[in-house]
Amino acid sequence: IDQVLIHQKVELLEAFIGFETNNQYEIKNSLGQKIYKAKEKNDCCTRNCCGSLRSFDMKITDNMDREVIRLIRPFRCVSCCCPCCLQEVCPKHLPGVSVWLK
Repeated sequence: IDQVLIHQKVELLEAFIGFETNNQYEIKNSLGQKIYKAKEKNDCCTRNCCGSLRSFDMKITDNMDREVIRLIRPFRCVSCCCPCCLQEVCPKHLPGVSVWLK
């Protein structure tokens, strides 16, 4: 894979009334073929009260719905006064799955 394209699925509830839902994404190759899908998981209060600062657990699965990697983002401060507490995403490698990140 020389390139990936990530498209967020638009939820009607979110588009019409602004109520945040768990984000879902399609991950495609340069030919536009869907190779993975990603689903964010967190609770309603976190999504709607913390906005883009929210913590989440995101599962990335292949077309056979097998989990290939998990991304975990803990809730963190966004102040530049505390550079040790800035946002970070931690990839969790799953046993028996090969994923190359460059």
